[in-house]
Amino acid sequence: MNGGWGWMPWGWIFPLIFLVLMVVFMVFMMRGGMGGGPMCGGSHKTSGSAETPRETLDRRYARGEITREEYQQMRKDLEG
Repeated sequence: MNGGWGWMPWGWIFPLIFLVLMVVFMVFMMRGGMGGGPMCGGSHKTSGSAETPRETLDRRYARGEITREEYQQMRKDLEG
């Protein structure tokens, strides 16, 4: 019998594993893990966030889905 100190040579592994898991968890949460969203401090839009009509119009024009004339008319309609 060694007085209950038999675990000591391996005693540093569990705190090290715990520390590594905590660092990984914190990095995961800071990068917007689990969807992020506004509560996690992320400033980027998530795939489920709604865009404004103006942003939709700008995106459609940039992709070439509508002509310049259509873009200008729709933009005017949105402003007034």
